[in-house]
Amino acid sequence: MLEKTNSQADIAELMADIGRRATAAARPLAIAGPDQKNAALEAMAIAIDAERQTILDANQIDVEAALASGMAASFVDRLKLDDARIDGIIAGMQAIAALADPVGDVIAAWDRPNGLKIERVRTPLGVIGVIYESRPNVTADAGALCLKSGNAVILRGGSDSFHSSRAIHACLVKGLEQAGLPGDAIQMIPVSDRAAVGELLTGLGGAVDVIVPRGGKSLVARVQSDARVPVFAHLEGLCHIYVDASADAAMARAIVVNAKMRRTGICGSAETLLIDRSLDLDTAKSLLTDLLGAGCEIRGDEDVCALVPEAKPAAEEDWRTEYLDAIISARFVDGIDGAITHIATYSSNHTEAVIAEDSRVVERFFNEVDSAILLHNASTQFADGGEFGMGAEIGIATGKMHARGPVGVEQLTSFKYRVRGTGQTRP
Repeated sequence: MLEKTNSQADIAELMADIGRRATAAARPLAIAGPDQKNAALEAMAIAIDAERQTILDANQIDVEAALASGMAASFVDRLKLDDARIDGIIAGMQAIAALADPVGDVIAAWDRPNGLKIERVRTPLGVIGVIYESRPNVTADAGALCLKSGNAVILRGGSDSFHSSRAIHACLVKGLEQAGLPGDAIQMIPVSDRAAVGELLTGLGGAVDVIVPRGGKSLVARVQSDARVPVFAHLEGLCHIYVDASADAAMARAIVVNAKMRRTGICGSAETLLIDRSLDLDTAKSLLTDLLGAGCEIRGDEDVCALVPEAKPAAEEDWRTEYLDAIISARFVDGIDGAITHIATYSSNHTEAVIAEDSRVVERFFNEVDSAILLHNASTQFADGGEFGMGAEIGIATGKMHARGPVGVEQLTSFKYRVRGTGQTRP
């Protein structure tokens, strides 16, 4: 059962206490050396492996509740854990441990004519609040990334993954304490009340330095509207894939199916297929029939519906929809100009891909499309911090301030300046 509180005052005091403990834990964490942090990460991975069955049992409770509530299959897939996914969580922690420690890294250094030596050095942000839905692996990813970057974190997972996330969180705390770090460095809000989110968004009296929302459009909109601290926005993944006339046909067919159907419920799943009107008609038809054959529903423009009668006519809203399901919108466009115009009109600035052999098309796509991640001849499903060599990610930031794209350990740091002198005074 989810833990309950009796009143708004109870929740306010609970959250204030969490904020105080996070602030206290952030101080020793910020100065912890890489060996100690890596020891904690290794201990966490060992604890997750040792408690594998406990985590799976907790996850089964969440999955059964989700199925009973009629949750869509794609969302159940995001929620579900199995041995392979737990192996992935463990591998992600080990990969984060193997990364260079960002704290104290000298980003730039220069000397002034007056003899002052100046360095720009990475430093932790402090306390990070992470609000997320459905995916219990985010508990481990966020905890590990914040630890590596020297930040304390307050986690607020969705009620649908409550039992799974708490089982994983217990392993994270065990790893911290075994390494001699404060268990409060990674805290999980123990109640499901929405009022707790409201308290977190206030910043808990200055305890919270930044909020990272990871979830649906309504969650992110609420966070952006109500937060009184900076937000790394992870907006919906309305991802596009454009197939140019110059594309290799076999490559395009393989990439399009993978981009949509590998996992339909993740933010890197392609939601709109744009086809160059000059593409060979047989190739264009194959792209669409391959998707249909893979079990994908197509909502297309008039030309798409004429080419494959199984497609349903697309409404205007379809071009703005993140389906997170086995559905894709598709239309023909007038070359790279048409693709860029469509993406500029409808994209959430998350991830877009171009399939082309013409280097001029690729360069225009890279230069003129303004999204956080752009891919050439590769599936949009690579939009993931782990695939970028970051070990894991807290989310994909679609804004333009501070962090953009996968938010990993470097993006969870700020910087300060160290200035060394030999007695200089300013005239």
